[in-house]
Amino acid sequence: MRKLTMMYKVLSTVDKFNAFKVASAHCDIPCGIYDPSSAQIATLSVIRALNLIQELQELSEKGKLSLQQHAKLVRLVDMKEVHAEQVKNEIRIIWGDYFKKPQCDEYPQIHVLVHSILQIGSKCRQDTEQENGLELLNLVNQFAEIFWATKGKKTARVKCPYPPELLVVYPVLSQ
Repeated sequence: MRKLTMMYKVLSTVDKFNAFKVASAHCDIPCGIYDPSSAQIATLSVIRALNLIQELQELSEKGKLSLQQHAKLVRLVDMKEVHAEQVKNEIRIIWGDYFKKPQCDEYPQIHVLVHSILQIGSKCRQDTEQENGLELLNLVNQFAEIFWATKGKKTARVKCPYPPELLVVYPVLSQ
């Protein structure tokens, strides 16, 4: 800590005599590519982990959980928490970087929706209740519908082709 304080003092002194211009940007690569599909896939991963955790819980209640299954449970809980945090991060990025005043004026409910996603995402990290994962998907799908509407794209709910085989909002793409 002492070295950091000393370094700060040295750099502050240098800055007083030879100040650098400040540069700022909203992201490192202003690509303009935003897509809620990453959040949707992470949400499906949370739900799948919750399903598998539920299966192990049923074995545990019967007293038939092996050491290998305990290890699997630990991995599933970790995966669930990582993906729940990924959902929150992906939504925060799109909300913070993509949604500007015109989109917020057109969809004023976006702020409450994002807050709800962040809250339920935290619940998914904290416990193993399957209904939290399903609610997270519902909210992320609502977010995706609004996002694609701001781009003038129609959407459709399509069953994903892998477990947990739930409905996910996708843009209707035309050629």
